[in-house]
Amino acid sequence: MRLYSTHFGPADASRPEQPPMLVPEGFSWWGLLIGWLVLLRPGSWLVAMLAGIATLLIGMLSQRLEAAWVLLPGLHLAVALFANDWRRWEFGLAGMTPGPIVAASDRDTALLRLLDLRPDLLGRAPAALS
Repeated sequence: MRLYSTHFGPADASRPEQPPMLVPEGFSWWGLLIGWLVLLRPGSWLVAMLAGIATLLIGMLSQRLEAAWVLLPGLHLAVALFANDWRRWEFGLAGMTPGPIVAASDRDTALLRLLDLRPDLLGRAPAALS
């Protein structure tokens, strides 16, 4: 089971209704393997750009200083540890509001559980208990 935090787009009449964004909690193995490229998912453009610039700076620094290449695994570790937190932070900057945390085995099941918790997202009220 994984935990997913949910984020809802700002209520704006000029924008169409967006589905909720689900962000998994915890360590990102893809972030450890491919570094800042994992941040190129929707909603993380600012953080991906900053981490990409940091990678380029480490590459330029390693041309002048031989030991600077050891900073790159450190950056990959930081991305693996904090990528999901950085995504949530960027969603907050975009005006998205956090919702409930949902436990599920995968993203689709988490979305179904969210719809079970919040039936108003489907545009209808929950059925009355008899």
